[in-house]
Amino acid sequence: MANPGYHDDKAAVLARLKRVEGQIRGLQRMVDDDIYCIDVLTQVSAATRALQSVAVRLLDDHLRHCVTHAVQSDDAVESDRIITEASRAIERLVKS
Repeated sequence: MANPGYHDDKAAVLARLKRVEGQIRGLQRMVDDDIYCIDVLTQVSAATRALQSVAVRLLDDHLRHCVTHAVQSDDAVESDRIITEASRAIERLVKS
């Protein structure tokens, strides 16, 4: 199997995910420490935006690498499958 689209940016993607993980741990501490609801919600929103940012980056890498490669190939069926898969991923992101 070929490398994923994010292969060249793997370290940056992992760094972002580790930051999100830290934010989630911070949220757990906030709840454990009985921090004011609005303050917790503000941090939930920040963590959600950070995770969405990772998703957008992964999607961009997928479009630039996987979809481009599939479209340039001679396999129309595979190309259509990859494009459909990307469209569904975009739909999931828009709905979230």
